[in-house]
Amino acid sequence: MRIELREGERLDDLRRGGYRIIQNEKLFCFGMDAVLLSGFARVKEGGHALDLGTGTGIIPILLAVKTRGEHFTGLEISEYCVDMAQRSVVLNELEHRVKIVQGDIRKAGELFAPASFDTVTSNPPYMTAQHGLVNPDLEKAAARHEILCTLEDVVRAAAKLLCVGGHFYMVHRPFRLAEIIRVLSQYRLEPKRMQLVYPYVDREPNMVLIEAVRGGRSRMTVEKPLIIYERPGVYRDEILEIYGY
Repeated sequence: MRIELREGERLDDLRRGGYRIIQNEKLFCFGMDAVLLSGFARVKEGGHALDLGTGTGIIPILLAVKTRGEHFTGLEISEYCVDMAQRSVVLNELEHRVKIVQGDIRKAGELFAPASFDTVTSNPPYMTAQHGLVNPDLEKAAARHEILCTLEDVVRAAAKLLCVGGHFYMVHRPFRLAEIIRVLSQYRLEPKRMQLVYPYVDREPNMVLIEAVRGGRSRMTVEKPLIIYERPGVYRDEILEIYGY
């Protein structure tokens, strides 16, 4: 499939069945956190999944490749990112399984029917306005800081759109873990599984992967730590497996 690339765009190999994705490194590229979330999330056979704040569409595309879910939707507010993600869907001939929708996470309940998804995923902005310097470019700033949506906005949308017993998966930063669990519980999304991600075995964790169930009972499993690097520049085997090497 031949797809037109805009100025500054490139095609990246996802190392999964020949699938590729369009990115623009000057504006937005997916990171390791999105790939790890796609490895942590589970979509049941025949299931319908929604990714909130999908960016380039990386998570719906990877989940379509990795799982037997029936349909995957990505919601994204940026018009440019939506166009880029939609072209990636066409490039990979996934139109029958993946749909990219332009819209605001805060209005997700108006765009989709309540309780219409089995799985919701999100790689939301990690920082509040008080955390660090805010990029003057709005699209770059919105990917990192809670400018266009907050943690609570994401959790509220997930709770409304998940069916009872549906699963919510999110990647975030450990320094906000107490807040994350509090907000999940507030919206009756019971934390069920957690995994901390460490850059090296002797460093502090810099990511946390969380699974919550709408209306689930109180019980959480903490999985063994996920370590990224064996040594500088060398991924550990479990990371290579997630990437598809």
